Amino acid sequence: MAVADLKRKSATDARPRRRKLSGPQKTAILFLCLGEKRGSALLQRLDDLEIQQVTRAMSGLGSISSETVEQVMSDFVDDITNGGGVVGSFSVAENMLRSLLPGEQVDGILKDIRGPLKERDLWARFGALSENVIANYLKNEHEQTVAAILSNVKTDVAAKVLPLLGADKMNDVVERMIRMEAVPHHMMAQIEESLQADIMNAGAQPTVNEQHQRMADLFNKLDRVAFDAMATALTASVPDSFEAIKAKMFTFEDLAKLEPMDLAKVMRNMPGNTLPTALKGASQDTREAFLAALPQRSRDMLQDEMQAMGPVRRREVSAAQALALDYARSLAEDEQIRLPLNDDEDDMI
Repeated sequence: MAVADLKRKSATDARPRRRKLSGPQKTAILFLCLGEKRGSALLQRLDDLEIQQVTRAMSGLGSISSETVEQVMSDFVDDITNGGGVVGSFSVAENMLRSLLPGEQVDGILKDIRGPLKERDLWARFGALSENVIANYLKNEHEQTVAAILSNVKTDVAAKVLPLLGADKMNDVVERMIRMEAVPHHMMAQIEESLQADIMNAGAQPTVNEQHQRMADLFNKLDRVAFDAMATALTASVPDSFEAIKAKMFTFEDLAKLEPMDLAKVMRNMPGNTLPTALKGASQDTREAFLAALPQRSRDMLQDEMQAMGPVRRREVSAAQALALDYARSLAEDEQIRLPLNDDEDDMI
């Protein structure tokens, strides 16, 4: 094979694969190329179904390369050989429709396009609930309604929920799911409306686990003296809940449980005298864990800085430790370190 042929073949192989477009998508690209005014005039010649198809295609078109535009345009006009990239979006489609059609008609078309996205979001949120929550909700529903609902959630969710309904109801529901035909639109709309209301109500009420986590976050930020003062009373009045909350708390002392490299990363970028101030109020074991994570030279410098500081106020120590914790959490959120949280699911087996 000649060198020129190899170069041509290499260039051809390097080109991105051409995006396969449907008829409505090609039409949407053409409308975008024509512009809002000319596109609106052409849109008047289409019927409602065609307008809906083009609008749906345009709203999900995204970014189109100039090469794809050229190919689409060449299908309509032979002498167009150099087009530019365009971007189709929901707002572009809406503006074009509103310049052409009455407001009510535009709202109807856009509502139909938005609808499936909202429905998918509803079912995704419902399926994300605990299987126990879903099962308890479904136990009071008619078997046919349960079958319709479980037919719309992911199969792994339905598989966890079904056994929780009880043997008799589970068998009845499964039989109905097997025999189920298309659910009438008005019935499905009622089911979704009920789910929407129930999910919103459930979302407004935090679970026990969520409430414990909120209290743990609050206690983490609370002055240490104030926390210690109320700990004894809480241990006596709500022992189980208080223990569960303390298990979720993450304190400055817990930073000593970090892997040495992660702990060094936390210490490396703490501003000013935050680190020596925070360590002045820490336990001896915590100080040793921090120092052990540093190279010898950095360790000596930190110890010298702590000695030079002299006594510090408790509130300054609390503020420095809170700042260190916030910085550690920010690193964890960016997945740069892994916090040693008290989570049973993370236990080694």
